[in-house]
Amino acid sequence: MTMRHLFFFILLFLTACDSNSRQNKVALGTLERDRIAQAAAVSEVIVAQPVPQGSLLKKGTLLVQLNDTLQKIQVSKAKAELAQAAANLDKLRNGARPEERAALVAKIDGAKAVLTESEAQYKRLLGLERQNITSKGELDKALSARATAQANLKIAQEDLRTLNNGARTEDLQGAMAKVDAATAALAFEKKQLDELSIVAVADGLLDTLPWKIGERPALGSTLAVLLIGKAPYARVYVPESYRVKLNVGDKLTVHVDGLEVPITGQLRWISSEPAFTPYYALNQEERARLMFLAEVQLPESQSRLPDGIPAQVDLP
Repeated sequence: MTMRHLFFFILLFLTACDSNSRQNKVALGTLERDRIAQAAAVSEVIVAQPVPQGSLLKKGTLLVQLNDTLQKIQVSKAKAELAQAAANLDKLRNGARPEERAALVAKIDGAKAVLTESEAQYKRLLGLERQNITSKGELDKALSARATAQANLKIAQEDLRTLNNGARTEDLQGAMAKVDAATAALAFEKKQLDELSIVAVADGLLDTLPWKIGERPALGSTLAVLLIGKAPYARVYVPESYRVKLNVGDKLTVHVDGLEVPITGQLRWISSEPAFTPYYALNQEERARLMFLAEVQLPESQSRLPDGIPAQVDLP
């Protein structure tokens, strides 16, 4: 081998070493965002999707509207049942109206008049029976009529006493329980109605709408996927030799493909577990190949950067 060839190989070796050294001082990965998949709580037809895919949106924005016609009927029914239960409870609490009490008093007066007349008729027939002017059967009828009049008077008097005493405690408790049950049923039906309107649970980017208007997704199907956060983060793999040098909150320089100017980000999380074989099963040479997953948050000024773009982070 000539001196020229030897010099060439030495130069190639040094270049490779320098290249490996530079590569080991960076963590490689891609830009990502946190993802939220919003699913269907019921199976209904999609009737509207007012926001197109790729839109930046605020929390509470309507993303997908499912058909709510039948559920609105259920809510109306639950409202009517609650109103009925509440009216019955008010009736028990308020007691009888004056006109109801007056009607029972009049009923008692009428029963007294009938009893007086039946007693007089019985006494008259009793005297005639002793003179053998009337039959035993007529006397028995008069006696039965008097007993009926006495019973009717007693019933009317008890009705008035019950009216004056008001509702029993047990009746009030039962009525209150019915109101509570109707209130809970209405809340449930309203929640079911709300779940037919799929709204954004946080600020972010609408990534995908897997279903189209007119389709009926199955229960639990994903209706919308949100990428949340005001800016993406760099999801990178940190070599094992740099793990001890990094702490959450550290400022790190991020290079994104397509951008000439680097970005300063903040380390928001780093895994405590290596990405491959457990460290205690590896020798020193093998441990050098371990990687720790980390996330470096970019500033809000980079909110428009897309996901999936390759990125690298300079390591200390």
